Amino acid sequence: MSKQFWQRPIAWLITGLCLLLCLFTLAACEPVPTPDQVNGNSAGNRDYLKTVLKRGKLNCGVSGELPGFSFVNKEGKYSGLDVDICRAIAAALFDNPDAVQFRNLNAKERFTALQSGEVDVLSRNTTWTLSRDTSSRLSFMPVVFYDGQGLMVRKDSNIKEIGDLKDADICAQTGTTTEQNLADQMRKRNISYKPVVYEEVNATFNAYQSGRCKAITADRSALVVRRTRLADPENHLVLDFVISKEPLAPAVSDGDSKWSDIVKWIIFSAIEAEDLDISSANLATQLQSKNAEVRRFLGVDGSLGKDMGISNDFAVKVIKHVGNYAEIYDRNLGKDSAFKLPRGQNELWRNGGLMYAPPFR
Repeated sequence: MSKQFWQRPIAWLITGLCLLLCLFTLAACEPVPTPDQVNGNSAGNRDYLKTVLKRGKLNCGVSGELPGFSFVNKEGKYSGLDVDICRAIAAALFDNPDAVQFRNLNAKERFTALQSGEVDVLSRNTTWTLSRDTSSRLSFMPVVFYDGQGLMVRKDSNIKEIGDLKDADICAQTGTTTEQNLADQMRKRNISYKPVVYEEVNATFNAYQSGRCKAITADRSALVVRRTRLADPENHLVLDFVISKEPLAPAVSDGDSKWSDIVKWIIFSAIEAEDLDISSANLATQLQSKNAEVRRFLGVDGSLGKDMGISNDFAVKVIKHVGNYAEIYDRNLGKDSAFKLPRGQNELWRNGGLMYAPPFR
């Protein structure tokens, strides 16, 4: 026999062993799946609707420290516009606005809690920005409050404009857009200042109240409502100028478009209800309407809700238990609240505001 006859099997054997070694190495480097991934619940592969319905309640991340938006009283009862957004989602899914477990989150931990699945929805006076929408892997829902950043000072400080804050200590909450916005504006105007930052909103306002800072910056709505809780509210002034755009919107985690669509259209339903002049007070009458647009929106005709995978009358449940957008706004921030905040940009589009829902068809 020739020498090549013996050499070929040996070469094949060596080649086979090398291939096996490569496959073994690749398998060893493969990450071990987490329990969530084994169960099909990884961050990018979660069936939120199925999980929430099976759990029987919605897990909602809020601040819990901002009156008018989300605040918990001594009895443990939550109230506010952000709270009512989550109550509206629970109403649509369970016909029960109280089927919500609220979790207080500070600005630093809120996104991690959402990304990890600890909460199903983040409804925490959060500004919609490009980086949060992309690199933070969040999916923002419709804007529920159009705001702008401002500054509050003591009346006796004689501060009238931003230039009067040269070399001043200014309190801000870290982990928020306010910290960066302030830096941008002061740099733009070549005004030196000293930022004093805190992680917790209460600590930030307490520092301002104690005189640690000459001014405090936050969303104007937050300044207005927190001013009422200061020991001497009449001695503090929210300055007129606005230094940024702050569209505040709930958010869900990326990776489940079905869940995102459901939350999105439940929120839109509160806005559309006001636009169609449907409220909790006239809902029974509107359910008898002959108007095709109203009947479709309320689920009397068509299959809008069913097509999303939820009850066809989801909008009815939202209006019955929580109300339309005007009712939510008025009781938490507007004319029926302690704050009496004018709606301004938060009026419906037909009243000169920015609130607008796409067609329900």
